[in-house]
Amino acid sequence: MLTGLLDFIRTLTDPKGLIQLLSTVFTGWWGYGLLCGIVFSETGLLLGFFLPGDSLLFTVGVVCGAGQLNIFAIIAALTAASLCGNASGYMLGRNVGVKLFERPDSKVFRREHLEKTQAFYAKHGGKILIYAQFMPIVRTYAAFVAGVARMGYGGFFSFNMVGSVGWVFSMTMLGYTLGSVPMVRANFEKVVILIILLSLTPVFLEVLKARRKAR
Repeated sequence: MLTGLLDFIRTLTDPKGLIQLLSTVFTGWWGYGLLCGIVFSETGLLLGFFLPGDSLLFTVGVVCGAGQLNIFAIIAALTAASLCGNASGYMLGRNVGVKLFERPDSKVFRREHLEKTQAFYAKHGGKILIYAQFMPIVRTYAAFVAGVARMGYGGFFSFNMVGSVGWVFSMTMLGYTLGSVPMVRANFEKVVILIILLSLTPVFLEVLKARRKAR
């Protein structure tokens, strides 16, 4: 089962494999539904952290460039999926996550941790949500933590919109633009890894900034 899941994920990040999947199994609107479901799960379900995000969007952009998908429809659909996924994670944190901190005898979910998280999100929440949208794994939990921290929904919605639109548009258009470049096609896996590393750049910059302030 694990092997089959890994093969499926590998197919999603390979242009030829994804084209074959969309032209044989998930044809027409089923293909759009599959891609939206993956983006929603990766951003909104806490167990979806293992699903491809940046690499999937880049590959989808390449597939759009090959004429297999409509670039405008796919950007609109995946942006909506990301927005809904983050909103789902936020509501899950606000309604369920907070209850984890209500037990006075809990050694892991302590009230003081919740208070620190709330203070941190009150000061940096918007920046975190936008940065997190471009970070693998962190993206899956940022909205949930915002809900736990009781971040106002108005502010959350605004930053969610900016992050989701920027993430989907930039990654798909990057694939759409570079997908026809021979060097990119010849080194596709390396390019995908490079994109993932670049998406982690904000994390490294923030860590360096924090260390300089500490000194």
